Amino acid sequence: MDKYDCTWFDTEIDRSNTNAIKYNSSKLNLTNGVSPFPQDEVIPMWVADMDFRIPRQVSEALHNAVDHGIFGYSAPSVNYFEALNHWFETNHDFHIERGDVFPTPGVVFSISVAIRAFTKPGDSILIQQPVYYPFERTIKANERNLVINELVYDGARYTIDFEDLERKIIDENVKLFLFCSPHNPVSRVWSREELTRLGDICLKYHVLVLSDEIHADFVYRGSKHIVWATLGSAYADTSIICTAPSKTFNLAGIQSSNIIISNPELKRAYAAELDRTGYNEVSQMALVACEAAYRHGQNWKDALIEYLEGNIQLIEERLAGMQANVSNTPAISLVKPEGTYLLWLDCAGLGLTDAELNQFFIEKVGIWVHKGITFGLGGSGFMRINIACPRSLIAEALDRIERGLMADKDNS
Repeated sequence: MDKYDCTWFDTEIDRSNTNAIKYNSSKLNLTNGVSPFPQDEVIPMWVADMDFRIPRQVSEALHNAVDHGIFGYSAPSVNYFEALNHWFETNHDFHIERGDVFPTPGVVFSISVAIRAFTKPGDSILIQQPVYYPFERTIKANERNLVINELVYDGARYTIDFEDLERKIIDENVKLFLFCSPHNPVSRVWSREELTRLGDICLKYHVLVLSDEIHADFVYRGSKHIVWATLGSAYADTSIICTAPSKTFNLAGIQSSNIIISNPELKRAYAAELDRTGYNEVSQMALVACEAAYRHGQNWKDALIEYLEGNIQLIEERLAGMQANVSNTPAISLVKPEGTYLLWLDCAGLGLTDAELNQFFIEKVGIWVHKGITFGLGGSGFMRINIACPRSLIAEALDRIERGLMADKDNS
C-alpha cells in the first residue's frame, strides 16, 4: 500500500507548456500593465486545480491503458461501480446503487442537463451567493429566472437566511435549488440541522434539490460532510447528487463525474435529456482514472488533508502576525475554513474597491487570486485563494502580501 508524506506535496512541479489554464498568464487582467513582477512570475492561486501529482496507482492505471493501445467505445464496469460505492460508503456513509449512477464528463455539464430536464424556460432556480459562479452563468444561459438567497456573514462565519429563502421560494415559485455542499467559496460544511431545515422547506414547496458535492472529501477537523441523500428517503427522492473525483484527486482535465439519482421518474427525465445532448458516454481514460482513484486513493487523500491543514495553519499564523505588525485593525483576515482547499479572504480592512483589490494582489504583490465579486455581489471586498500547492509557494505568497501591506503603511 502506497504511503505519502510531505515530500510528495512539497515538490514544486513545472506546469509550463502543459496547456494548464491556471498558468496561462495571458488571462491576467492587468489594470495598467505596470507591475514589478513579469507575468510568468505571478503566483497563480486562482482556479480550482491543485499543483500536486495524482496518486501513483492512478497514474499507473492510465499508463497501462495507454500501453494497451486501443481506445474504443467504453462503458463503466462492475468494478467501477464497486469502487465508487466503496469510497462513498467508507468516507460518507452513503450507499450508492449501480442503477442510480450517471457517469458524465463534468458537474457543470451535468447541472446544465438537470436544468433542462427538470425546469422550463422562465422557471425560477435559486442559488446562495456568494457561490461558484457557473451556477448563475448556467441558469441564465438556459433562460431560467435567477433567484438569490444571499448568505449572511457576521464578520467571522457564513450562515443561511432561512426566512428569506422560504419567502423567495414562495414569491418566485422556485422549481429547483442549486445547493453547494461543502460551499465554494465561503468554505462552509453544512451541519445536519442546517441541511434538514433546508430540506424540509424544499419538501414543503416541492422544490427539487441539486446538491453539488464535488468538494465532499475536503473537510477539516471539527466538521463532517453529510451527503444530502443520507438525510432520509424523502430527501433522497427529491434530489440529484453531483459527485466527481476531479477535485479530490486533481483530475479536472480527465473530465469525469458521477451523478446520483434514486427517484425512477427523475432518472428517466435526466436520461432523456442526457440523450438529447448527444453526449452520454464518458471517455475510457475517465473511467480508468475514476475507478483507480476511488479504489486506491485513500492514503493519498488522507495525507493531502493533513498537508492542507498545515497550509491553513501557516496562513492563519502569518495573517495574524501581519495584522499585529501593520496596524491595530485587521487588514486581511481569513474566514475560518471548514472545507475545500479554496480559502476566502476578507479584505474589507484594506479599504479598496474590487478593481483596486485585484490590482493590489496581481500587480503590486504578484499573486493571482480569484476576485470575490465574481461569486456574486456578496463577494465584494473578498478574494478566493487556492492553497492546494507546495508550502514553499504559500510562504512566498504570504511574504509578498506582507511586503505589500508594509509598503502601503509606509506610504500612508
